[in-house]
Amino acid sequence: MPLDEVLAGPGFPTYANDERYSLDGLLHLKEQVEGSGMELFAIENFEPADWYDVLLDGPKRNEQMVRIKEIVRNVGSAGITTMGYNFSIAGVWGRPMLPNGRGEALSSTFDNTVQTPIPKGMVWNAVYDKDLYERSVRTEDYIDPISVDQLWDRYSRFLREIIPVAEQAGVVMALHPDDPPLEELRGTPRLIHRGHLYDRMLGIVESSANAMEFCVGTLSEMPDQDIYEVVEHFVATGRIQYVHLRNVVGRVPQYRETFLDDGYVDMQRILRILKDGGFDGVVIPDHTPFVSTSSPWHTGMAWALGWIRASMRAIDALDE
Repeated sequence: MPLDEVLAGPGFPTYANDERYSLDGLLHLKEQVEGSGMELFAIENFEPADWYDVLLDGPKRNEQMVRIKEIVRNVGSAGITTMGYNFSIAGVWGRPMLPNGRGEALSSTFDNTVQTPIPKGMVWNAVYDKDLYERSVRTEDYIDPISVDQLWDRYSRFLREIIPVAEQAGVVMALHPDDPPLEELRGTPRLIHRGHLYDRMLGIVESSANAMEFCVGTLSEMPDQDIYEVVEHFVATGRIQYVHLRNVVGRVPQYRETFLDDGYVDMQRILRILKDGGFDGVVIPDHTPFVSTSSPWHTGMAWALGWIRASMRAIDALDE
């Protein structure tokens, strides 16, 4: 479903125990990828229905942690090295696709619009309990407010439980920063809304299995920090598991996503910093403006992949 439709509606449905997270489901996915001559390095995001009470600290938390641990073990058993995730109640929200890109390409745009509270029965824009959600909307009964310290406590408990499982399974847990990177979104606090907060996250569990899904686009949206210094700092930790490469114009509270060569960040400089810092992992486009073709998403992603590959080869050639 297009992003603007998701934002205009009540959210998307989410279902527990999706077979795609089973060992057979993951092995099938890996077979499809490898059958196309590629390697499956990571999967991203748990199904909200599988861990909403982990995020909310609800009565099913411990039961849902059993499920999350099972998924991580399945990922490892399937020979997939990385599980990307985002520990967030509000998730990604408030970024409609508007014709703000070069050539009026559709681009995710954030302008700090009026934020609606989150009804009960929903996390991450996903409705995990339809009856509770509809009743909450009618009665304006929203999820209970919490402090940022409470959110960090929930996350710390999660991390201390899941990292030993991940270590045993041979899986790296990679945390994505919060996008949009506001201190609070829809009445809920956020974990990684500034670059330095990754230091706090890495310090909770000192393990190579506790790593970053390093989104340059999200980090570039954050105010009051130099993105090049941020990249230099964190590449030196050796705990960037993989990189989302995306460019933007502006920072919160107003920004728009752009093509990789068209924002305020010099993306080739970012790639150079990563290489000089010893990073030799995976770099992916994250997402990109939609190009006006019969397949807008695929065309935009193909362009971004080509630009990244060409830039990396050019940097390598300079070092020969």
